[in-house]
Amino acid sequence: MVVRGTNLPYRALVIVHLVDGTYELFRYFLSPAAAFERTAPEELRAVRGVVTSMLGMLEGGATHLGVATDHVIESFRNGLWPGYKTGEGIDPALLAQFEPLEDALRALGVVVWAMVEFEADDALAAAAAVAAADLRVEQVIVCTPDKDLAQCVRDDRVVQLDRRTREVRNESGVRQKFGVSPASIPDWLALVGDSADGFPGLPGWGAKSAATVLARYQRLEQIPRRAEQWDVPMRGTTRLATTLVEQWERALLFRRLATLRADAPIGAAVDALHWTGPRGEFAEWAKRLGAPMLQERAVKLAAERAAVGR
Repeated sequence: MVVRGTNLPYRALVIVHLVDGTYELFRYFLSPAAAFERTAPEELRAVRGVVTSMLGMLEGGATHLGVATDHVIESFRNGLWPGYKTGEGIDPALLAQFEPLEDALRALGVVVWAMVEFEADDALAAAAAVAAADLRVEQVIVCTPDKDLAQCVRDDRVVQLDRRTREVRNESGVRQKFGVSPASIPDWLALVGDSADGFPGLPGWGAKSAATVLARYQRLEQIPRRAEQWDVPMRGTTRLATTLVEQWERALLFRRLATLRADAPIGAAVDALHWTGPRGEFAEWAKRLGAPMLQERAVKLAAERAAVGR
């Protein structure tokens, strides 16, 4: 049997989970709870936290899982804007855990996209686009609170999940949170700026004014150049319109910085994300992380899934 209109073999619809590994590593590195993982070497405590969390997701029912990381913090965007984020100021003890995290997750049997020219967010956007285009996929869950990933949300098919707060954001949730549709998020960020990524936006433009204008006009190009042509109920339109005209090229540059590259080279289709169990080297990684029980849990889960054909 095949899925109607395709040559794809039928199987139960799947849910794809895409995880921001960079965010997760930062989260566990900064978590006070990580300090109590005394059985883990200090230089691998955040790695242990993320690996344990990913295994917990699998035990919780996730079947198709991919994790994106910033193998290096810099990307092609650093050549476009000198103030774009770099690795400067990041604790060396944190930076040193990126590569071990990638290796440990691969040993667990999880697909990892370790990005160099592009960013982890680009990999997530590319993977979300690939998964959403697959008719066997019921839903894509992008696990990160980063606001720039909101541009990937599509109705209820591609949603954003903050794993810390358990908040799920679909398209209506994006509109409620930011005041604009997912497609307008890069334009909104271009006007407002993104301090986490290192670009300031345009002077005088704030979250509310940008949302009000873009809710009406959607894209920068559709905003009238003259304030008297605006039909939005707000003050200060003359100043905002003047700033937009005077700094038009900068606004376009900031939007380019904020636009995720769904064409990032990830080289993985949905089938590749199907978790089937740990690799042989995971046993050694579990020992290195001070948690040999992780190997036992992973092997047990793989056996249970094999028995039921998942």
